Amino acid sequence: MNTLDNIYNRRSVRRFTEKDVDDEAITTLLECARWAPSGLNNQPWKFVVIRREDTIEQLAGCTHYSDTVKGAKVLVAFYYDKESGYNRTKDIQSIGASIENMLLACNELGLGAVWVGEILNQEEKVNSILKAPADMELMAVIAIGHPTDEERSSTRKSLAEITYRDNFENEW
Repeated sequence: MNTLDNIYNRRSVRRFTEKDVDDEAITTLLECARWAPSGLNNQPWKFVVIRREDTIEQLAGCTHYSDTVKGAKVLVAFYYDKESGYNRTKDIQSIGASIENMLLACNELGLGAVWVGEILNQEEKVNSILKAPADMELMAVIAIGHPTDEERSSTRKSLAEITYRDNFENEW
């Protein structure tokens, strides 16, 4: 799959099969995430890979999307390493790029994934479960597994709704 097809065809997957995600695939996903761009190449991210069912169950209790989290074979928690940061806004943007790299890699490998952002509302509980040090800030949890065969679709706003020429007075 080429890059453009991957971008256009990636969808959030919330239902997974019982098939395990192998170690090689997880390593590939982590490699793709760590190769995201970052300001000054500071790479301000840390990843926690969660495969233990009891930990997944605990994390599922931290979100309204518990069925999705419980159904995943792997969770990856993305953390902002505040000690390695130099500009919070740029650092968080870099972590977003890292997350997107992983989501695109999942799609490329035939895996399904969803960005569980709502879990941030329970950051303190998540940090306790994952034994996160004080200098780590939770950015997201990605739920990963083999997707079921159900159809997934999505829509986007038109370019005319979100794009301007030269300034906000000139419509696309």
